[in-house]
Amino acid sequence: MVLDNLGSSLKNTLGKIKNTLTVDRNLVEEVVKEIQKALLASDVNVRLVLELTKNIRRRAIEENNAELTKKEHLITIIYEELSKFLGDGEEFVLKEGQNKIMLVGLYGQGKTTTAGKLGVYFKNRSKKVALISTDTWRPAAYEQLRVLGESIGVDVYGDETLKDPNKIYSKFEKDLEKYDVVIIDSAGRDSLNEELVEEIANLRDLVNPSDVFFVLGADVGQTAQKQAEMFKDQLEISGVVITKMDGTGKGGGALSACSTAEAPVRFIGVGEKIEDFERFHSEKFVSQLLGMGDIETLLEKAKLAIDEKSAEKLQEKMMSGNFDLDDLREQMKAMGKMGSFSKVLGMIPGMGGLNIDKNMLGAQEEKMKYWNYAMDSMTKYERQHPNELSTSRIKRISDGSGTSIENIRELLKHFKQTKKMMNMFKDPSALEGMDENSMQDPQAMQKMMKKMGMGKQMKQMMKRGR
Repeated sequence: MVLDNLGSSLKNTLGKIKNTLTVDRNLVEEVVKEIQKALLASDVNVRLVLELTKNIRRRAIEENNAELTKKEHLITIIYEELSKFLGDGEEFVLKEGQNKIMLVGLYGQGKTTTAGKLGVYFKNRSKKVALISTDTWRPAAYEQLRVLGESIGVDVYGDETLKDPNKIYSKFEKDLEKYDVVIIDSAGRDSLNEELVEEIANLRDLVNPSDVFFVLGADVGQTAQKQAEMFKDQLEISGVVITKMDGTGKGGGALSACSTAEAPVRFIGVGEKIEDFERFHSEKFVSQLLGMGDIETLLEKAKLAIDEKSAEKLQEKMMSGNFDLDDLREQMKAMGKMGSFSKVLGMIPGMGGLNIDKNMLGAQEEKMKYWNYAMDSMTKYERQHPNELSTSRIKRISDGSGTSIENIRELLKHFKQTKKMMNMFKDPSALEGMDENSMQDPQAMQKMMKKMGMGKQMKQMMKRGR
């Protein structure tokens, strides 16, 4: 989950509201101060923070909502104002016909990596994608993009012998016509000077892109607003991609600054892996920050992580009670594709309030690597019949995989817990009353997990690192 410190602070604030007996002016003032401290710690501009919290204070005192309790209304106000503060809620969608997306930005902001991440993002959505390097300034820029494209299975174009970006694009213009999405990686500089503006403007006029994305590192903090405004004014950018959201506490500054500059954030980079890349939607982002989850994004990631046939096969095995270690391994593999544990849990409504230690989640992910080694050392029969693993078999598996006996026993315990959880879904009463609306409701999700014993089980598992 990005902006962990900000998210934790805001969730603690919501917890204070839920646990209070009455909602009065004193509570509103206390909540406003907590939100101010959280946002300022994430490097959001002081003026913007005061403006935001002024709106929260005014609405909380003046407004009434007959359909909600005072607590629910206050939480709703915080959610709505934060969402408005970070953007207009508009998600990026491809235009009809071929889309040409041109990436611009300064040195060191992650344009080339973003080109690869965008390539994978659209490839996973059944688009034929090509990348082209027009950066003639940075040494080995084309080679970096070529290697990246090869690793993700996306075609890359470029010519290191040419020193004119327009000539590079013109050379491959005909070849690029067969692709649904073409991503153009342009050159950068240390600052937005006349030379860079002229070079990018000339290339833009030749390419006629459907979108121009300004790539910005989250670590620039409050200076993001000035940079976003300059690029927007000089180069008519249609959106911003914020990178390095996982490695800084200043991401709140970059997000809010771009919104203030009226440069909509389209995507965010949330990790080092090529798939750690998401469309930005302010309401969904705030929902995750506040621990309310984002079931829509979670389901989309799950769909990309496991194909339909595999999902149907797994469902059949679950319903028949034949779930085995091979199925657990496939499940773990799919989870890995969806992102880290903390990111996935942050998208599940109701799970944000469990306050599971992120270090424990990381330890669990590390432990799962050794579980895979252990399963590699098992015979097919042993993976299909884990209940028959005797002490001598476990010892043999331990010796063959370099995994401790304790770790293997933890794997078997985790398997039993998972199978028990799967069996619960066979009981229609477990999902009684759950529909699309309640799936979006954190309180309804928490009730369902409590009914099934999942919340307590999850806490215990993570507490023990199992």
